[in-house]
Amino acid sequence: MVKRTILFLLLIIGSIVLAGCFNKSSTVDKIHELLESVVESEQTFEKQQDPLVDLEKQEKEIYGKIITLGMKEYDQIVSLSNEALGIVDKRKEHMQKEEDSIESSKKEFEKLKPLIEELKDAKLKKKATELQDTMLKRYEAHDVLYENYTKGLEYDKELYQMFQKKDLSIDQLEEQIKKINDTYKVVLDSNKSFNEFTQKYNDIKFDFYKVAGIEIKEDDKK
Repeated sequence: MVKRTILFLLLIIGSIVLAGCFNKSSTVDKIHELLESVVESEQTFEKQQDPLVDLEKQEKEIYGKIITLGMKEYDQIVSLSNEALGIVDKRKEHMQKEEDSIESSKKEFEKLKPLIEELKDAKLKKKATELQDTMLKRYEAHDVLYENYTKGLEYDKELYQMFQKKDLSIDQLEEQIKKINDTYKVVLDSNKSFNEFTQKYNDIKFDFYKVAGIEIKEDDKK
């Protein structure tokens, strides 16, 4: 069974220093505050990454042990499968927290559209629109990731439950593993898109700040 490690590019923006803030329009100030608020809303998302990676590694190790055992070690197979099922449940909890955080981010980000319409400067408006379009694609990529990761978790559970059946056939096992691998391939592809859109969003965001006259420290570009 092919397992994968999800390594997200995190949407981390460091402290921002406003230059000449008295000359900024109230709309630009509101956009700046909103974009930083979106970052805050994804803090829970960020905190799920290391636990998810650790759990995936643990599960991979257990799976490796199971496939090396023969039916003479059936009781050990059952014990390991139950342990793996517990890990799958924990993965599901962390993924749900991640999804809730992204949904919170979406809700906050929806406030950007009316602010863009208030912008008078054409260049600023263009950058803000690019920012919005990129973030929406980023959200779409995560929707696909979440849907398939959740599906993969269900297939993982089915696999470990199958391991506990003494009459499990090789054909049944291979079919289930194929379902799992196909699903996680979609997860990996959507995760790659998510990362790319995250990087693009951050780049456009800094461009917007530059055009708006908001000074940013080089060290804060993570």
